[in-house]
Amino acid sequence: MDLATDIQRIAEQEQRLQLSRMNLDVAWQLGVRLREIAASRSTPLTIEIRLAGETVFFSSMPGTAPANTDWARRKRNTVELMHRSSYGVGRSLERDGRTLQDTMGLAHRDYSSHGGSFPLRVRDVGVVGVVTVSGAPQREDHHIVVMALAELCEVRLAEIELD
Repeated sequence: MDLATDIQRIAEQEQRLQLSRMNLDVAWQLGVRLREIAASRSTPLTIEIRLAGETVFFSSMPGTAPANTDWARRKRNTVELMHRSSYGVGRSLERDGRTLQDTMGLAHRDYSSHGGSFPLRVRDVGVVGVVTVSGAPQREDHHIVVMALAELCEVRLAEIELD
């Protein structure tokens, strides 16, 4: 898929993947589902879910490394600041030939625009948290999160997934 189409489709994902509610039970359900998806694909992931700035789900699968936890932190920081998916931010920056550092002065050490982190939006409320995975190539990280959120939000994946 070309860059412009990716950006448009990711914006659609961000708009459509809104939850009817979010609480600790829903966060747990999402985290467990992400782990199941990753295991079914033989993809070791670090998974983090944060609500209101608090980590409420964390799991590192066999095959991950401490670097995955740091990547998750950096991607999550970007989503918490911008309320957009890290992959959407990254693709937009790529289109513009820019970086987080030159557009916003954000340190590479603390922010990343690689795919795998997504805002948790509750319909008619807004962003209440962030879900992040790290361990696969960035497009796959993004896709795994979208797969799990689409199930939870009852959105047909085929209508919103990237090619």
